[in-house]
Amino acid sequence: MSIHPTAIVDPKAEIADDAEIGPYSIIGPAVRIGARSIVGPHCVIDGRTEIGEGNRIFSGAQIGIVSQDMKHDWNELGKCVLGDNNLIREHVTISASTYSGPDDAERATVVGDNCLFMAYTHVGHDSHVGNHVWMSNCTALAGHIVVQDHAILSGLVGVHQECTVGAYCFIGGLSRINQDAPPFMIIEGNPARVHGPNAVGLRRKGFDEGARARIKLMYKLMYRSSMNTSQALIEIENQVDDSPERSEFVEFYRRSIRGVTR
Repeated sequence: MSIHPTAIVDPKAEIADDAEIGPYSIIGPAVRIGARSIVGPHCVIDGRTEIGEGNRIFSGAQIGIVSQDMKHDWNELGKCVLGDNNLIREHVTISASTYSGPDDAERATVVGDNCLFMAYTHVGHDSHVGNHVWMSNCTALAGHIVVQDHAILSGLVGVHQECTVGAYCFIGGLSRINQDAPPFMIIEGNPARVHGPNAVGLRRKGFDEGARARIKLMYKLMYRSSMNTSQALIEIENQVDDSPERSEFVEFYRRSIRGVTR
């Protein structure tokens, strides 16, 4: 274990033998840090925070800190769970879950594996970020956001609380997301609009020509026809071959609470 002499590490914290803690960082008593994880200088990791293996956390990041929800009981420690092999750049903030009573004890802000959070990004309380998610500089998630696997959010994007960002979608810079962002699509603007399938991203992620053709057809039926959402979903089930991407797209719409960006 390598802990810089200027770091303040509570003796109750559980830190793997081969983890590293940089100068002037502060580690709280209920924190667990897994093998090969590196915490840079001037970081704060607090709350009931669990950090997996192989994470790299750069200077000034704050993880598991008290949420900015004013209803939170500040005498209680929220929870934050990070998976493995995440890259967390300078001054990223990831808030712990909001705690307001005994029933909330197991709520958590959750980040999966192999994610990239560029400088100054923010993950709000009780949000769930999947695997292989990239968030560019100064992008912010409000509370209770779900970001599904392989989504990419460009810089200076704001996501409204309780929205879902779909798998494999690409959100352009400076966009305002106030409804769910559908999977497989390019979403951009203020207010946000769907501009087409994420063709380049899907090809890079290994979607074959048939899968990309099915996604393109779903795009045309949903966003470039005169049908309303209910009619388009019926036509998608009638015209698009049964496939994982069809199931994901249709079920995304049917699960939506805030409505889906068109």
